[in-house]
Amino acid sequence: MKTLPVVLDLHLEEAAFLAILRDYALRAPHYDLDDLGKLEERIDAHLDGLRIAGPTGLEILLAQLGPDAVGEMFASVVLAFEAAEAKVLSRLSEHLRGAIETERGYLMALGWLDWERLSPWIERMLAAPEPLFRRLGLAACGMHRRDPGPALLAGLSEADPSVLARAARTAGELRRRDLLSEIRAHRLHEDATTRFWANWATAQMADQQALEPLRQFAEQPGEFQYRAVCVLLAWQDREPSIAWIRQCVQDPRDRRLGIQALGLLGDPVSIPWLIQQMNDRPYARVAGEAFSLITGADLALLDLELRSSPDFAAGPNDDPEDSNVAMDPDENLSWPAPSAIEAWWQANGGQFQAGTRYMLGLAHSERSFEQALVRGQQRQRVAAACGLARFRPDEVLFPTSAPVLRQQRLLKLPRDPVAREAC
Repeated sequence: MKTLPVVLDLHLEEAAFLAILRDYALRAPHYDLDDLGKLEERIDAHLDGLRIAGPTGLEILLAQLGPDAVGEMFASVVLAFEAAEAKVLSRLSEHLRGAIETERGYLMALGWLDWERLSPWIERMLAAPEPLFRRLGLAACGMHRRDPGPALLAGLSEADPSVLARAARTAGELRRRDLLSEIRAHRLHEDATTRFWANWATAQMADQQALEPLRQFAEQPGEFQYRAVCVLLAWQDREPSIAWIRQCVQDPRDRRLGIQALGLLGDPVSIPWLIQQMNDRPYARVAGEAFSLITGADLALLDLELRSSPDFAAGPNDDPEDSNVAMDPDENLSWPAPSAIEAWWQANGGQFQAGTRYMLGLAHSERSFEQALVRGQQRQRVAAACGLARFRPDEVLFPTSAPVLRQQRLLKLPRDPVAREAC
């Protein structure tokens, strides 16, 4: 029976949309491992619809590629690598050269695919004359935690800052301490992305000199801010962390950052102050998130959230004269109920010791970070991976962005969420 083009269009549209949704969910505060798994099952179901169509499905995909077709690029690259279609991969490469905005979709596909599908192509990517493909090859190795060999050292000597930044990131993900001096050489690089990843990478190797540059990134809103805060508070000593957070919370411009940092620090001595911040609408939800990160209390499950959301708009509105175009960073967080949370803390606060750092109700330890990787939301899991790195200095970083089945294997988890709850 022939698959109708309209059905293929539907599969493509859904696969592309869900792939972009997954890319967002990997850093979201309201997706856990089970949520990601369900999302990935939906993506794979639509990819199956395209796989069944064979070459026809691939042709329809390629016809839909445009300059901003990130999700369509994801689906096209997945199917092309699975089919080992060299000619199709060449066409995708040609499209990518002229539509660099779709590189994100290509990267998403490289992380999604099994290594066995990619490995026959990686060497030629790493040896490609164009920086774009060397960058993609290094990214694939980093996402799969596979050592690219001599290409990694070569990448750290690149003139192209995008390749250099990716090489530094991959070296950090692999914890390549033997390359520490080569990465350190780029600590003050003029390119901000390269500078971030160079310091991020050496911080993963206990390089205290990387913390001050990371602190600067932590204080600047943008794509690197949360990563910088997580690594900074995982590796920085307690006293300088407290001094930095105190400075943040005293400045209204940095108070949200300071509240988030208190959650990552994990000291329950801050809980009474966090509860006070829950009465201030601009900070209420992030204060609730910090409270949950420390205590493990699920606001929705324990009925510790407001019955209805207050009238508060932090993001863009319909007023064309309003210059505020930034999205609400706390959009998907619960609105905490301060009085209910105060009562919960009065009843349960005795279980926590001031001066001890906690994550999701457990004192910081290798085991507590493992548990956070199993049960936490994605934003919590990113922080947990940073914490776990200190206890496992010789292991690669845990890949919280990898497909769920790959993460479950690394965590030695059963696939059934019910069985996982019993672990």
